[in-house]
Amino acid sequence: MTGFMLHAGKPLLIAALGAAAMLAACSGGGGVKSNGKKSGAAFSVPIEYHKLANGLKVVLSQDRTVPIVTVAVYYNIGFRIEPRERTGFAHLFEHMMFQGSRNLGKMEFIRLIQTNGGTLNGSTRFDFTNYFEIVPSHKLETILWAEADRMSGLAITRDNLSNQQAVVINEVKVNVLNTPYGGFPWLDMPQYAFKNWYNSHNFYGELGDIEAANLDDVRSFFDTFYSPNNAALVIAGDIVPAEALALAEKYFGPIPSAELPARPDLSEPPQSEEQRFSRIDTLASRPALAFSYRVPERLSPQWYAFGLLDQILVQGEDSYLHNALVKRTGLTGSVSGGINNGLGNKYNYNGPMLWTVSLFHDNETAADSILAAVDTEIARVRDSLVSDEELGRALIKIRSELYDYLEYYNGMGKADLLACFALFDDDPGMINRIEEGFLQVTPELLQQTALKYLDSSRRTVLELQPGRQSASQ
Repeated sequence: MTGFMLHAGKPLLIAALGAAAMLAACSGGGGVKSNGKKSGAAFSVPIEYHKLANGLKVVLSQDRTVPIVTVAVYYNIGFRIEPRERTGFAHLFEHMMFQGSRNLGKMEFIRLIQTNGGTLNGSTRFDFTNYFEIVPSHKLETILWAEADRMSGLAITRDNLSNQQAVVINEVKVNVLNTPYGGFPWLDMPQYAFKNWYNSHNFYGELGDIEAANLDDVRSFFDTFYSPNNAALVIAGDIVPAEALALAEKYFGPIPSAELPARPDLSEPPQSEEQRFSRIDTLASRPALAFSYRVPERLSPQWYAFGLLDQILVQGEDSYLHNALVKRTGLTGSVSGGINNGLGNKYNYNGPMLWTVSLFHDNETAADSILAAVDTEIARVRDSLVSDEELGRALIKIRSELYDYLEYYNGMGKADLLACFALFDDDPGMINRIEEGFLQVTPELLQQTALKYLDSSRRTVLELQPGRQSASQ
């Protein structure tokens, strides 16, 4: 997708603090005992939460460590609920938001940020579209003015739409259609694993649908979904909260709210047997395998348990699947996966979700032999209780992951969680309670969750096979 992938890589502007440093800094000296439980105070992100009269959710978080500020605007519209017969439209519209507004011409928004020493980007995900800027803190007012300007008056013209249709179509061709393993597995697996159209359509977009978008579509989409009562604004960093709130009110307060449509039904029918699929990739050089299981409802006790099962099974070189598939058998050179893998993380979505694991393997290795090894490892967490030592290690890993993410890209990770908890749960303070949810998980709950959610009847398997293009192609 366009822009900033919140789950990938390391910061470009200022290096993030390491996990060990973050553990000390965020926890105020609190550590982790050998069993993974807290000893001492947990970290606490400072938060002020307000709602403007027009419905805009405003989250303020002061951190005066570095003289920079992050401004992030999240709109409650993502891939899932884009219009039918307009697949890829949410992503197309993300591009449109950089094409000018009432007081800023084409590309002037980008130049404004860059000439003031900042960085910016945006992305489209399952359940939101976001835009963010990281700038020197004395430029906060300028950035709030600019973001409010495009929320209140996007430049919707035929030239802008035609230009961005061409850009997005080219992006689909480059990133998916003309690239080996394009869309594998992040774009593929929801289409195979889910049955509800909202969860399972081609999020990147069918080329015909993108081409068919017209100005009326764009205007309607903007007027409906890019309204203040469908958005969250996060201002985090070197700020005085009262001053930042006054600026938010000054620039965003006059923007009128919109009548929002009812949220569509995103529920999925129960899955009672394993689903197996295969597809040919004419550009691939060797086979690939992915498998997915549906994840428990977000923020439920079982969801917290599944987050720790993810750590035990696939995260890191000490994980069960890495040890079994890479170290002991050499069935693959690496294995990766996670909840919301490829399009975010376990926190920043709001609907049915998958835990997906993927790998590449040699032509001589049968997919069934890999799945047999996978089943053996999953049976370990289904057939018996994990030890206190294993649970403690998983807790330490997930805390380290969380703390590291909070400082990702100069604190954009923190802004992401604050925005999503405000947007989806009306509760940005959840960021300070998320760790406690993992600490409540017991070996018994881990086993119960594995027995229910890691049953092979709830699995979807995708085999990707390399193939040759015919002479006519």
